[in-house]
Amino acid sequence: MIPQICIADYSYLLPDERIAKRPLPRRDDSKLLVFNRSGISEAVFSRLPELLPRGTLLVFNNTKVIRARIMFRRSTGAAVEIFCIEPCNPGDYAQSLAAREECTWTCVVGNLKRWKEDDLHLPFVHNGSACTLSASKLSVRNGEVVVRFTWSVADLTFAEVLESAGVLPIPPYLRRPTEDADYERYQTVYSKHEGSVAAPTAGLHFTPDLLRDLRCKGIDTAEVTLHVGAGTFKPVKANAIQEHEMHTERFEVSRETLAKLRQAHGNVVAVGTTTVRCLESLFWIGLNLLEDDVLQSYVGQWRPYEVKPRIAAPEAIGKIISYLDGNGLSHISAGTQILIAPPYRFRVASGMVTNFHQPQSTLLLLVAAMTGERWRDIYRYALEHDFRFLSYGDSSLILP
Repeated sequence: MIPQICIADYSYLLPDERIAKRPLPRRDDSKLLVFNRSGISEAVFSRLPELLPRGTLLVFNNTKVIRARIMFRRSTGAAVEIFCIEPCNPGDYAQSLAAREECTWTCVVGNLKRWKEDDLHLPFVHNGSACTLSASKLSVRNGEVVVRFTWSVADLTFAEVLESAGVLPIPPYLRRPTEDADYERYQTVYSKHEGSVAAPTAGLHFTPDLLRDLRCKGIDTAEVTLHVGAGTFKPVKANAIQEHEMHTERFEVSRETLAKLRQAHGNVVAVGTTTVRCLESLFWIGLNLLEDDVLQSYVGQWRPYEVKPRIAAPEAIGKIISYLDGNGLSHISAGTQILIAPPYRFRVASGMVTNFHQPQSTLLLLVAAMTGERWRDIYRYALEHDFRFLSYGDSSLILP
């Protein structure tokens, strides 16, 4: 049954001064709120290895933020900002970023009314050579624009073009332009696969030293890739959550990670809400394979609320592994629109590391699904004890 939720019930007062506008000098010096069966306490993030239960499998999202904002200027002098959201042709992130000469993306365009039918051109320099990036408007629908990009140096990939001509997108609520420090600090230290337009911010607290400490403490780790879309900033405008359309994000999980998940015995702690969404989506894909023997490449928003499965996560994930082995595949690729809200029952993730999220957001609903009504106590404690909020803010360890 689709949850009947009034989004106004998931609100709290967040003063602007509690939003962290910039990161701390050292990533793991951030505060860590700990929520478990003993209640609520606080620590420093660098203590995470000793706070995780023995036998924990810690799962990271290794996506990398691309420089998705491109600042064009028309011949009239009018500024037009193109924000690349999702690739169209090629439709795969890796293939589109590796494309040469041209590619097509779905974009959000700032100052769209100033962009008539003419192409836009942006001179830039790559490795000392002068280049030009051009943008052609192909279509406009529901506020999104399909844009074809071409560039003058044929042997450059689109990823290289963005690296030289693009700007790293930071959250709009920071209310400031991107700064030099953001190019390092708005990426996780373990980021690998380009494709996100927003960082998986729970991972911003990790350092190479902390990752080493996790290994020394015997905490096993695994990685998934979910490319975070601009929908992560999309507010819930509907009064009832059943009227909200969740954004879709692409993810990829290797057979190695699937094998670790199957053997984790219910001790899976996800780093970030994006990782949670990926892990939970795997269960529903595995269930579909068990029921229909068909690999589902997309998990719908309400899929978890339409059925009451009687299988456990190891069986569902094992079915995916069998499918991969039977078809000579090394990983699974799919998309998910899953919306996790009370009274969702978690199938794969048993806990998570996550930052403090905006009021009336789907991210806060996910936290509430894992903590129940105790989310109010968690956020009240964070506000009363000077925790910093949102992307560059402090973090929490939730072990219900």
